[in-house]
Amino acid sequence: MREGTVSSVLLRRLRSGSRKNAHYVAFREVGRVIRTIQLLRYLTDPQMRRRVTAATNKVEAYNGFSEWVRFGNRGVITDNDPVEQERAVKFNALLSNCLIFHNTLDIAQAVRQLQAEGWKVEPEDLAEVSPYLTEKIMRFGEYSTHELDLAPEAYEQHLDVDFAKLDPQDQVGAGQ
Repeated sequence: MREGTVSSVLLRRLRSGSRKNAHYVAFREVGRVIRTIQLLRYLTDPQMRRRVTAATNKVEAYNGFSEWVRFGNRGVITDNDPVEQERAVKFNALLSNCLIFHNTLDIAQAVRQLQAEGWKVEPEDLAEVSPYLTEKIMRFGEYSTHELDLAPEAYEQHLDVDFAKLDPQDQVGAGQ
């Protein structure tokens, strides 16, 4: 185990879940110790609590956005076929990520426009901007397919903002 490899015999024994199995009991107790240590660290370290809360809020914001994207049938997958279920989940993740990318491009364009007008955009300001925007997305709109064969313009990936001076704690909570 120290070398990062685990034998199939050990995995079989751990998978059995037998409370009589010494390996299972030992690993269960080690897991409990690690969990207790982490809980004590969480309770005594306000900075850790802020980081965990910020990360949790970010994940929940993504989940809410993804749920908004998956609006048909109240988000319930009615197909019992595991292949179709996996396809639906992957499609939703792909669509969510495409919309996030599109929103990010729009945000970057708005930032560049503000900078061109003479505004100074601080990294702290951008840390408050979320790519999970739904206002301009028309889920039931009319969509044209005649432009699908047109290649999009290359986008400028550099944003003239110095993120190095942003506090690392602000970076964790960015985009909530």
